[in-house]
Amino acid sequence: MSPSLILLEPHLTLSAASARAQEPTSAQPWMATSGVFLLLLVALGIFGKIKLEKLFDRLKFEELKNVELQKKLKLALKTIGDMERNPDLIHSREINVEYLRMRMAEDIFHSMILNQLKVKVREKVTVALRSSQVGSGMVGIPTAGRQVEQIFDVEDKPDEIPNGKPRVLFRIQIKLMKLPGQDTSIIVAQVIHCIQKFLSPSVVVVDKHWQPVIQDRIATMHWDQNAKPTPLLVLEQLNEGVTAASSNRRSR
Repeated sequence: MSPSLILLEPHLTLSAASARAQEPTSAQPWMATSGVFLLLLVALGIFGKIKLEKLFDRLKFEELKNVELQKKLKLALKTIGDMERNPDLIHSREINVEYLRMRMAEDIFHSMILNQLKVKVREKVTVALRSSQVGSGMVGIPTAGRQVEQIFDVEDKPDEIPNGKPRVLFRIQIKLMKLPGQDTSIIVAQVIHCIQKFLSPSVVVVDKHWQPVIQDRIATMHWDQNAKPTPLLVLEQLNEGVTAASSNRRSR
């Protein structure tokens, strides 16, 4: 019995040794996976830190930019206020109006301004009249008038300056009420006629008592005294029920 027991002991010893040798091999994949996760966490932490730093830098830049814009706005408002109070610019509007009247006596300049006015009035007023009708969702003939207001620039390109940019001569503000049953093209033609007549030099010399009329209602035209330095011509239709016929009867 004793020799057999002595022969079995080396076999058991080898089995135990091989089992102990396999234990580190089975633990290696878990260690590698843990190492990879650790590296990923470190990389994500570094990436997040870089992103946060960039966001903070951008936030500081936007704050500085906002401060600079606030300073520029205050400076611009101060400059505008100084210009409004500048005695050299107080009468600049009157000078520009007189210059415009003098230039309107020239045939070429007069034709150029009138052609520009016709195009811009047709573009601005026609679109405003039709868009107000479509936007209100009216079907058939409307029972109430619609307020329309448009403002646009009249420009002149200096010929004496090569590649010169157009400069604003004056602005026109149109305020009217489209009455029910009135055709848009007729209203536009009446607006063009009023502006053309007002800017004509003959109005000052020949027809001082000319009265603008739009949709058989009295309208007013004047240069806005508060607009400076760019002159503002205002064409406004009166809506208090004053018609051209009643005005003519009173004048008689």
